[in-house]
Amino acid sequence: MRGLCTAALRAGRCAGLPPALPGHRPRIADMHIHILGICGTFMGGLAALAREAGHRVTGCDAGVYPPMSDQLRALGIELIEGFGADQMALQPDMYVVGNVVSRARLPDGTPKFPLMEAILEAGAPYTSGPQWLAEHVLQGRHVLAVAGTHGKTTTTSMLAWVLEANGLNPGFLVGGVPMNFGVSARLGQGKTFVIEADEYDTAFFDKRSKFVHYRPRTAILNNLEFDHADIFDDLKAIERQFHHLVRTVPGSGRVVVNGLEESLDRVLHAGCWSEVRSFGAAVSDFSAVGEPDTFDVRQRGQNVARVEWGLTGVHNQLNALAAIAAAEHVGVAPDDAARALGGFQNVRRRMEVCGTVARSGGTITVYDDFAHHPTAIRTTLDGLQRKLRASGDAGRILAVFEPRSNTMKLGTMKSQLPWSLEAADLAFCHSGGLDWDATDALAPMGDRARVAGNIDTLVQQVVTAAQAGDHIVCMSNGGFGGIHGRLLTALSA
Repeated sequence: MRGLCTAALRAGRCAGLPPALPGHRPRIADMHIHILGICGTFMGGLAALAREAGHRVTGCDAGVYPPMSDQLRALGIELIEGFGADQMALQPDMYVVGNVVSRARLPDGTPKFPLMEAILEAGAPYTSGPQWLAEHVLQGRHVLAVAGTHGKTTTTSMLAWVLEANGLNPGFLVGGVPMNFGVSARLGQGKTFVIEADEYDTAFFDKRSKFVHYRPRTAILNNLEFDHADIFDDLKAIERQFHHLVRTVPGSGRVVVNGLEESLDRVLHAGCWSEVRSFGAAVSDFSAVGEPDTFDVRQRGQNVARVEWGLTGVHNQLNALAAIAAAEHVGVAPDDAARALGGFQNVRRRMEVCGTVARSGGTITVYDDFAHHPTAIRTTLDGLQRKLRASGDAGRILAVFEPRSNTMKLGTMKSQLPWSLEAADLAFCHSGGLDWDATDALAPMGDRARVAGNIDTLVQQVVTAAQAGDHIVCMSNGGFGGIHGRLLTALSA
């Protein structure tokens, strides 16, 4: 019963619970947890799982914001604005601390997170989100973890849907909302649990990557590039964390690895003790022949399945191969997995059509996409361009983006932006809050690039340039000031 609140044990809350699964720690059914940073995608998903499991869940965040705040309130989870120390009066059995929390202080010297300081002073029980999840949800499950710089959310959603469509009833935790399920997390009734495995650090008191807590039996290494410049010094430092993940996979497990990535070759070369299945390259265990929206799946050179779906882009083709290879490890044949992918509806904010506006001579379509890393921006736009040209659509692509991630704000990858935007006819950048010159970074694009310091100006620039037949792709890992709706309104006017 390690890690459970002793007060709850004294209260006898464990009486009458069914026997635990082998290797599964007994659980207090009505444990009260208070989550710091509850509106993040991971912590919000954890809250939903804890609530579904029968725990009492409360939480706090700065600027409690939708859509996660709406989802949590719908589950009956009490949300508190801010990180005030007065929340100690809740007296939960455990504080679960998100990685947004730190020991930082404001300019006047007061703590930025007074609740955390009060927890430390009181010696109250606290843990990280990944650790709580590992101890109370993942133990006793066959965990399938999806790691990578890009495509984690989409591939996790694909894999969860493949298992669901084939009767495995998986649990899952995704950093987005798969449209096949309508929720970002659920416990599931089967043995399997699919989780998006993030390499970002766990908490201010645990600087390991989140994914080392999950101990998967099946691990997808989708790709690996430099990212998270705020916590990693270089690519080698991230490769080291990925190898820590590989070290946790048992001998009977499977590591599914992108055969096109030299960085992942280096990760496996450092040591691997499990079965390896590669995908992507022509000589990989799993490869694809055909266009991204309709292709044959080959396993060691033999055709074993065919995927026909509405998704575009080589990146999604690779995501599909990874999901098929991982699903095979839990008994789903490639042909059955491919058939399930034909019904995959993608994830919200992945080239999601926000709306269209009729114009003389055609329509203008506005999309929402989560792309923010240069490679993700490039693959997203390239996928759209391929789809349009294949259908005979000669419309222009207008890329509207904000460098919002910590890495992009630091300017670490600003020189890659012109490359990432090559498929765009016009590019519009929101430069508000940047410490580097976006106009200078985009200068190689000439008059194809526009920069605006605020959303109002950006909207006006796009509306002025837009014409019938255009496809406007808004890319950000944040809310982007509601630019999607504002563009549709302004274009309609």
